[in-house]
Amino acid sequence: MATFPRPIGSPGYSETLPRKPESAATARRLVRAACAAWELDDLADDGALIVSELVSNAVQHARRESIRVVIDHPGTARVRIGVVDFSKASPLPGEPGADEERGRGLAIVAELAEDWGTDALPWGKQVWALLRRRDDR
Repeated sequence: MATFPRPIGSPGYSETLPRKPESAATARRLVRAACAAWELDDLADDGALIVSELVSNAVQHARRESIRVVIDHPGTARVRIGVVDFSKASPLPGEPGADEERGRGLAIVAELAEDWGTDALPWGKQVWALLRRRDDR
């Protein structure tokens, strides 16, 4: 992976990936690389789980054959993780039954992130989550 970090600001890291389940592994590596470059290793595990959930949602619900993972560094103790796809439909948190395996992804994102949301784009959307170092809250 040939990506280079910027100290603070946007864009940080980004990569276009196939809209396939296997892309979650590449997205996790990208998040971990960004967190390491920005000396935010303590956010890497939560960030990897969040990007997995966001990629999984895009794989399941988006259109077209690719998605884009974007990781920004908006402040010294923050990482913003986004997944861009070509669907305009906003994600909705699921209400799965106790024995259902799907539908908990956005609840996990909401629990781990300081904030999360969706930005509408002319041709789709970006679903994002903001992580902040715990000792800086």
